[in-house]
Amino acid sequence: MKKVYILLATLVISVSSCKKDFINLTPEDSYNGNTFYKTEDQFKQAVIAAYAPLRNVLLNDYFTSEMHSDNTIYQPYPSNRGTAYLQRENLSDFTNNSSNDYANAVWEHCYNGISRTNIVIERLAPMSFDPAVKASIDGEAKFLRALYYFKLVRLFGALPLFLKEVKSPEEAFINRTPVDAVYQQIIADATDAINELAAPVKFPQTGAATKGSATMLLAEIYATQKKWGEAEKLLNTLAGMGYDLNEKYADAFSPTNKNSKESLFEVQYLQGNALGTTPNPLTAQFLPRTTNASVLTGITVNNSGNAGWNTPTQDLIDSYEAGDQRLDASIGIVEGTYTASNLFTYSANKSVVNYVPTAGKVGVPYIKKYLHAPLLTSDGSNDNFPIYRYSDALLLLAEAQNEQGKSPMEALSKVRRRAGLDPVTTTGQAALRDAIIHERRVELAFENHRWHDLVRTDKAISVINAFGAKLKQQVSYLSSDAYNVQPYMLILPLPQYEVELNPSGMIQNPGY
Repeated sequence: MKKVYILLATLVISVSSCKKDFINLTPEDSYNGNTFYKTEDQFKQAVIAAYAPLRNVLLNDYFTSEMHSDNTIYQPYPSNRGTAYLQRENLSDFTNNSSNDYANAVWEHCYNGISRTNIVIERLAPMSFDPAVKASIDGEAKFLRALYYFKLVRLFGALPLFLKEVKSPEEAFINRTPVDAVYQQIIADATDAINELAAPVKFPQTGAATKGSATMLLAEIYATQKKWGEAEKLLNTLAGMGYDLNEKYADAFSPTNKNSKESLFEVQYLQGNALGTTPNPLTAQFLPRTTNASVLTGITVNNSGNAGWNTPTQDLIDSYEAGDQRLDASIGIVEGTYTASNLFTYSANKSVVNYVPTAGKVGVPYIKKYLHAPLLTSDGSNDNFPIYRYSDALLLLAEAQNEQGKSPMEALSKVRRRAGLDPVTTTGQAALRDAIIHERRVELAFENHRWHDLVRTDKAISVINAFGAKLKQQVSYLSSDAYNVQPYMLILPLPQYEVELNPSGMIQNPGY
């Protein structure tokens, strides 16, 4: 992040030192930072640009969430021991260090988004636009800034807290702000967003952040801080905004049902070759490496260069109860055989329910909920990616109620009924706590919640170490130090380049 700011600021200083009649780097028919932020439409375009880094965050976030948990693993690739593969494997195995490009990419892309929101918020303040329009733009920008910082503080701990547009190299060097102060700012931004944004007018929604998006974000922040009463109060307001569960679980992920009544916030994708389309590349990354994925995608897709990630674990598959409709909607099995170069030749698409391998074939689980064939192009799918869904809100509400000694059964049972399951018969706060975290695991699988849920519920170390011990008995490719989670590993190391650029203000996290 600082590297980008320094280069830009140095360029500005160099240009300003030139004589005006020597060169003009600001053509009169082009926009620049001094001429662009003037109209309502320009500010709307700027806030749209602040959403864009979310797509880049998602390209790396599953390595720090689902694969950093017991939900997914990687498929070993002994034919390629390059740095790119090793670093992604290290995040899954809990053997990563401060030079890991994929963890550091989450840092960089979140700060890219923060930089864009800061520009919008700061430059919007003095504008005399229609109050409703101004509130909407400010609310969206503050929601996004809170979301980016919430992602960062949970992964890295204390952070440089940038709240203004960086205009010089000196402004790029600020020290880490304590975690509590970062949360204070996140809460302030999310609260402003709730007050400034409107609830959905109709469904499907536009895809922009709403009052419901900000409400859910703030509720999760309070739950992370174990402020259960505040979280419950917020979550109870969502039904009044029109949110509800879709009839079927799979409906929440269908490209024909984007931004539905179950969607509190999702990252937008659009497949195709036309200008302005942005296909979702994650679909192919979550499949086994192959030169031809047409059995699953409906068209020839060669994903041999970047795939085999986020493979559902047998531990997760076994955790679904009999009759849980979410299993078949979330996970599939592709059958085939491996080549000598460790690529997979697909032969059949099978259901994961009661799966028995065909003689001479290998069955590999894959994430099904983001794959809706046939694809239009090999670049990616039409699937949006959910950040918050109403079922997430219901289960967080159940957790908040249980932690306060209240009954969580209404919210918990509503989610289970949709999945085809009876209400839980468990009683007692501790047993219900386990039931709720299990329900979140299967309901929100592959939506990048599992690691944060385990940390929030103080289960990360015990669950991950037990999972790792079992996995080592099933596979032979793990090193002896894999899945040996220590307390300091509950947060990631700061990017090494940040420490080197500002050694006095960016002290590395302990243990790294």
